[in-house]
Amino acid sequence: MDRTELSFGMVMLLQISIGVLVNVFLILFYIRVISATHKISSSDLILAHLALANTIILLASGIPETMSAWGRRNFLNAVGCKILIYIYRIARGLAICTTCLLSIFQAVTISPGTSRWAGVKAKLPKWILPLCLLSWILSMLIDANALIYITGPQNSSAVRITLDLKYCSTLTASAEIALAIAFMLSTRDLFFVVLMSAASGYMVFVLYRHHRRVRHLHGPDGPSRAMPEVRAAKRVIALVTLYVILYGRQSVMLSFIFNMKEKSPLLVNSHMVLSFTFSVVSPFLIVHSDRRMRTFWGRESPGSNTDPS
Repeated sequence: MDRTELSFGMVMLLQISIGVLVNVFLILFYIRVISATHKISSSDLILAHLALANTIILLASGIPETMSAWGRRNFLNAVGCKILIYIYRIARGLAICTTCLLSIFQAVTISPGTSRWAGVKAKLPKWILPLCLLSWILSMLIDANALIYITGPQNSSAVRITLDLKYCSTLTASAEIALAIAFMLSTRDLFFVVLMSAASGYMVFVLYRHHRRVRHLHGPDGPSRAMPEVRAAKRVIALVTLYVILYGRQSVMLSFIFNMKEKSPLLVNSHMVLSFTFSVVSPFLIVHSDRRMRTFWGRESPGSNTDPS
């Protein structure tokens, strides 16, 4: 094992440790808020669900990648690879579904209080939990191919390896099957990316109109304190922007890796390190934007402040 592999292993271990700690902190925080207020806030439920998905991603993929970077290759058999990669892919699907759900929920929340939006605003909170459960079902079905085509490390050149993770491999019977699976997963991801981008664009438009209206009413020296809905919308826009940028980075980088005749270890390792960025950075954005976080340190009871931003 050379120094480069060791360095990447240390970097991955550091970011995974930090990411897991912050995401678990968020999960515990929202559990405490719910237990103190005896009610479930829709935004809190979505954010807790996102933190859970991030935690699973970091554990299911980060730990094996770190062990692989440190020279451990054959620590999983075929069954272990199937289960681990399947769990990781489900969590990845949950992350993109939940981020999309969060953006749509916040877009509806800050939408004008017209009769057209009133009915949607009243019904949407009741659908948050069923939609979270639906995201689990969809992810489990869409990524079920991992249970068929994922296997342990392969050394034989006689088998078709479409993706070699060093500690696990993806085998397909034909190039057509591999292309169909890639198309299905890409279509799922692109659909949610477009949907969350549209919702974020709508929020930017609403916030711009709100800013102009407030500036017109109060003047340039008027009150600068934003409403909770506005602060929450800005948080969601930041999360979606981060996800879209990282999704674009991942797509471009993967296309380079798959089309290279000789794989560059530096490029592959850099891709793996950057693939955890959203799961590590997003909880910090949530912590920074949620004023109730100070209650977790004992300054006040969790139920005394219902401002979610």
